[in-house]
Amino acid sequence: MPQLNTSTWFTIIMAMLPTLYIIIQLKLLNMTYYLSPPQKLSKTQTRNNPWQLKWTKIYLPHLQLQQS
Repeated sequence: MPQLNTSTWFTIIMAMLPTLYIIIQLKLLNMTYYLSPPQKLSKTQTRNNPWQLKWTKIYLPHLQLQQS
């Protein structure tokens, strides 16, 4: 059975890496990136809500013991 000749693999792989890098760079160069629209400066209006002005706490009703 003939053996697999791996003597040229290193050369092929080392030539493939820069080639793939160049191909990827060329593909990325052709892509168009859209810029996000400019942010509009708007004044934030704060509303005074009644629940923001006072501290509130919700109480659970007392559990009534059922007498049997």
